[in-house]
Amino acid sequence: MSQSWIDQFEGLNQLEGEWRDTISRKSKVVSFPPETVVFAPGKPADNMIFLLDGTVRVQQVSENGREIVLYRIEAGESCIMTASCIIGDQHYSAEGVAETVIEAAIIPKPVFEELLGSSSRYRNFIFSTVSSRLAELMHIINEIAFRRVDIRLAQKLVSLAKGSDEIMVTHQQLAIELGTAREVVSRQLQEFQRREWISQSRGTIRILKLRPLTELSLD
Repeated sequence: MSQSWIDQFEGLNQLEGEWRDTISRKSKVVSFPPETVVFAPGKPADNMIFLLDGTVRVQQVSENGREIVLYRIEAGESCIMTASCIIGDQHYSAEGVAETVIEAAIIPKPVFEELLGSSSRYRNFIFSTVSSRLAELMHIINEIAFRRVDIRLAQKLVSLAKGSDEIMVTHQQLAIELGTAREVVSRQLQEFQRREWISQSRGTIRILKLRPLTELSLD
């Protein structure tokens, strides 16, 4: 197998030649269509995942069915939940869902463990990745716990708009992104609509006044 995919990952591309060869020989590139469940709660982490193309959404589902997006894995990133499960010999506690067609390189768990124990560069790469993502997760927890929903919703709308005045998204999808109840999102969107910042139709939000949403998102 070509080693070219390894060069997409800052850190892996610095590995010693023997370990690059090991990864090249023992990894496999796989593809999945959108909405594929890549991993699920209670399942073992048998392979380390390195995403080459597409996006995977990692989300947590509570006992009462409420969902929250923890983070997304983009092309050129690895899955820190998989890494932590392998290191701790734990099963997954969240699910990863393909948002697009995805292509990923996977390394069997024994190879991951061998690399972790034998290559300081690989070990630094994994721990640095885990540390960075944990900082992002702490930020998400802080936002949910301490920041007002209207501010976070305005931020999400501005982010999703990306220069367009129309966003194809449901109230439930926004609730999952923000880690709150759909009813809370619906009430806040109604307030934005009352202020004539947005208008709504089924599955669509139209931005009427971007400036006040942007200003609120910066509070």
